[in-house]
Amino acid sequence: MKVLVTGGAGYIGSHACKALAEAGHEPITYDNLSTGHDWAVRWGPLEVGDILDPARLAEAFARHRPEAVMHFAALAYVGVSVRDPSSYHRTNVVGTLNLLDAARAAGVPRIVFSSSCATYGIPERVPIAIGTAQHPVNPYGWTKLAGERMLADHCAAYGLGAVALRYFNAAGADPAASIGEDHEPETHLIPLALDVAAGRRPRLDVYGDDYPTPDGTCIRDYVHVCDLADAHVRALDACEPGAMRAANLGVGRGYSVREVVDAVRRVTGREVPARIAPRRPGDPPALVADASPASTLPDWSARWTELDAIIDTAWRWHRRHFGGGA
Repeated sequence: MKVLVTGGAGYIGSHACKALAEAGHEPITYDNLSTGHDWAVRWGPLEVGDILDPARLAEAFARHRPEAVMHFAALAYVGVSVRDPSSYHRTNVVGTLNLLDAARAAGVPRIVFSSSCATYGIPERVPIAIGTAQHPVNPYGWTKLAGERMLADHCAAYGLGAVALRYFNAAGADPAASIGEDHEPETHLIPLALDVAAGRRPRLDVYGDDYPTPDGTCIRDYVHVCDLADAHVRALDACEPGAMRAANLGVGRGYSVREVVDAVRRVTGREVPARIAPRRPGDPPALVADASPASTLPDWSARWTELDAIIDTAWRWHRRHFGGGA
C-alpha cells in the first residue's frame, strides 16, 4: 500500500520508510526538513511540507492517495518543551489535528502514531506495563498523550483505525550504515558519547548523579531503531476500524547513563571523558518497558537486545557519516 510518513526524513521515520519499502509498500515522506534530512529519503518520494499547513497536507493526500499514515513529525526535546511549551502544543497537538482532518477528508482508514513512554511520567512501578496510568511530567509527554486522546476520539466518532506506539529510547542505526542519527542540536546520550569518542566533543555532560538509582544516574530502556521500524510496519495490520490500540516498544532492560558510557568505551576502544552537570528539568529517574508480548503486536519483540551490539551499529554509522577514525 501507499503510506504517507510524516517526519519520514528524520531518524526513526527514515528507518520506517526503509522497512516499509522492504515489506513491499511505498512510503511517501512528508517533512518540512527543519530537523530531517533529504539524504535520508531513499525509498520513495519526498513532499516538502509542514503539518501546520492544512492546504499543503491536502495537496499531498490528493496527489498520492495514501491508504495509511505513519505520523512521526513532532518536536521531541523534553527540556525545550519545558522552556517553550507553546511551540510544542502548536506542532505536536495542532499539527496532529491538522493531519487527522486531512486524513479523514481523504478517506484514509488507518494511522500509526509515534507516541512515547514520556506519557507515563514517573511510573509507580518499573518495568512499565501497557496499562500503567499516564501522568506526564513534561509538556512533551502531555502533547503525546493529547495525540493519543485525539486518535481515540477520532476512532470512536469517525471509524478510524489507529495504533499508538509508546516507545522507549530509540538507539542504533541501520546495520548497513546507510542512514542513522543526525540531530542538530544533538541531545541523545549515545550519539553524544560517540561524538566524544570520535573527538568531535571534548567531554560528555552527565545530567545528574543524585537520582534514586543504583549509581545515581538515570536509567533508560534502549530499543534499536530497526526494531521500532519493524513494529510500525506490523502495526499497519493491527489497525482495526473504530479502535485505538496501544503498545509499548522496549527491550525490557534498563541501563544507567554510566553503564551506557562504559559500553561506548568498550565498543569504540576509546576514552569518553565525562563530567557531572545539573539535572535537566522533566527527566524521570527510570523508564523501562515491560517486555511481555503486546496483545496489539503479538508477533513483535526486540531482536536487538544487547546494548553493545546496538551501540556498534550506531558507531559504524557515526564513523561513516561524521568521520572519527577506523
